[in-house]
Amino acid sequence: MDDRASELDDDSLLRRIQEGDHEAFASLVHRHTKRFFSVAYRIVQHRDDAEDIVQGAFLKLWERPDLWDQRKQTKFTTWFYAVVTNLGLDHRKRKRPLPLSDEIDLVDGRPGQDDLLHHKQRRALLDGVMLDLPERQQLALDLCFYEGLSNQEAADVMGINLKAVQSLIMRAKTTLKERLKDALVKVPQGAE
Repeated sequence: MDDRASELDDDSLLRRIQEGDHEAFASLVHRHTKRFFSVAYRIVQHRDDAEDIVQGAFLKLWERPDLWDQRKQTKFTTWFYAVVTNLGLDHRKRKRPLPLSDEIDLVDGRPGQDDLLHHKQRRALLDGVMLDLPERQQLALDLCFYEGLSNQEAADVMGINLKAVQSLIMRAKTTLKERLKDALVKVPQGAE
């Protein structure tokens, strides 16, 4: 990879990509793949599908670099979050997400495994409850809490105003608390 390309900011790389510069594209992909894989994975809950979504989003950018318009003064990452998010949501509508079973290791009796299993069970419970939330509430939580975007950045990605994002997050948190409380009450003592 061209060291000079890796030192450029996103806007400069995108201008070079619009001119057909493969090195600039490779640098942008290398810089942001992990970030966008994370958001895709949170949406579809499957590693291979998330990789396909991110790869498809970058391919779309390479084939149509004019889709990102610097004149709109939107940061590349904000715009690309929206692209990846939309592809992920479209994918999820076509295919029901798989459980996180590919992420859970079998218990082998080593010290600390009980704690790890307990943590993974709670995480699986939270993920399951989150999947039952309305799509926009899930997305707002994913962007703000898992991806670390500000509420305003999440609003920009989702194409809504700041107050709407704040409302979605508040409703999602309330629903999650109620459902998790109910789910934990149903778990027999000592089983969690």
